[in-house]
Amino acid sequence: MLSWALMFLIVAVIAGVLGFGGIAGVAAEIAKIIFFIFIVLLLISLVAGALRGRPPL
Repeated sequence: MLSWALMFLIVAVIAGVLGFGGIAGVAAEIAKIIFFIFIVLLLISLVAGALRGRPPL
């Protein structure tokens, strides 16, 4: 999931450099949303692992 966020971030940067503001904005928003979903799932995974008594890898 983090790789998808990075991919959309790269698309946003390239589109911004080339002057496609609308595409850059949309790609940046998608990257931000995917990144925050990744963070939430990471935290849920860490808490679930801690409650089971297993140390994180």
